[in-house]
Amino acid sequence: MELRQLRCLVAIVDEGTFTDAAIALGVSQAAVSRTLASLERSLGTRLLRRTSREVTPTGTGLRVVAHARRVLAEVDGLIREAISGHARLRIGYAWSALGRHTPAFQRRWAQAYPETDLHLVRVHSATAGLAESVCDLAVVRRPLDERRFDSAIVGLERRLCAVAADDPLARRRSVRLADLSGRTLLVDRRTGTTTAELWPPDSRPATEETHDVEDWLTVISAGRCVGMTAESTANQYPRPGIAYRPVRDAEPIAVRLAWWRDDPHPATQTAIELLTTLYRNG
Repeated sequence: MELRQLRCLVAIVDEGTFTDAAIALGVSQAAVSRTLASLERSLGTRLLRRTSREVTPTGTGLRVVAHARRVLAEVDGLIREAISGHARLRIGYAWSALGRHTPAFQRRWAQAYPETDLHLVRVHSATAGLAESVCDLAVVRRPLDERRFDSAIVGLERRLCAVAADDPLARRRSVRLADLSGRTLLVDRRTGTTTAELWPPDSRPATEETHDVEDWLTVISAGRCVGMTAESTANQYPRPGIAYRPVRDAEPIAVRLAWWRDDPHPATQTAIELLTTLYRNG
């Protein structure tokens, strides 16, 4: 079965006659007849009834036409994506996008590059949607597989501790890693930036695991666990029951923009430069 056969079948049904289908397809009427006959042979069934006045689908023909329309629509969509995909830039992120820089990045992009639509997409995966082909670029806060992906550091963010609003640590202006060693730390091993290895081996906190930022916030606000996260999380997820405090002796987190090594989007360098400027000036 070939796409040209499906297009021919749909054209005959839409136009009503072989003659009009030939005109719509830009071929001869004989070519339309041959193409339909080859499709019916390949399927082993009759698809159309022809009389001197009209052409109508058989019962099987109606079902095949319905499927053909869906197949052709998918193919046309694939072609449009391949041709015009660079007119859109999708940037994935797992937990927080760019923190307080997110609105500024969106506004500046729209003003400077109106020909390329920018879409931010939240995808909870280790590559923030890159491996799943959900996005063209991804904001990640830990290194990715260098064999498949390339990346550039666009900025640094402080590490913050997240505690319940009534926790004693919430009354402090900042905390140290040692202040958390006796607590239970809530971590996301798939996309998170915090592990117990940040602490010395003899003072590592116990850990529990989560897989979603909303669950993370809910558990911490109840006082069951504490968390550690990038500064951007506090900017994008402020909560009345959560207090965020800087961790003075924890190294900052590198914010990376990542892409497929063998298929970078044409706007990759432009996005890197704009984000680097925002983080540097911010």
